[in-house]
Amino acid sequence: MKLIHKSYKFRIYPSKEQEILMGKHFGACRFVYNYYLNNRKETYLKEKKSLNYYNNANDLTFMKKQEDFVWLKEINSQSLQSSLKHLDIAFKKFFKKQTEFPKFKSKYNKQSFSIPQSVYIKNGILKIPKFKEGIEINLHR
Repeated sequence: MKLIHKSYKFRIYPSKEQEILMGKHFGACRFVYNYYLNNRKETYLKEKKSLNYYNNANDLTFMKKQEDFVWLKEINSQSLQSSLKHLDIAFKKFFKKQTEFPKFKSKYNKQSFSIPQSVYIKNGILKIPKFKEGIEINLHR
């Protein structure tokens, strides 16, 4: 049996504060992806040791406790972990020779972040963790 995944795009109408918080989510997920991509490259070049998702996820918890990276606590932790999963998938596809070597993410390209759970829509409002009041959404389907 083959699973078919469907996705829909909806227009959202965030307030100014929500736009700022979304920008922080975009930036933090991009930072985590790029930081650990660089970390994996340098670890391999220096020690000839390959890191995986679990190494990076454990390091991320320690990283968030450091003074320089306290700002990562403002972001949903599941979003940061999913960016690590995306990086791990990119490496797995590279080693299977399905794609090229993973590239660093730029803030000038398409921005996105994943929220794997605790998301729901109620009365035309999109509820997302870390967004106190929900985001208005245009449900047209």
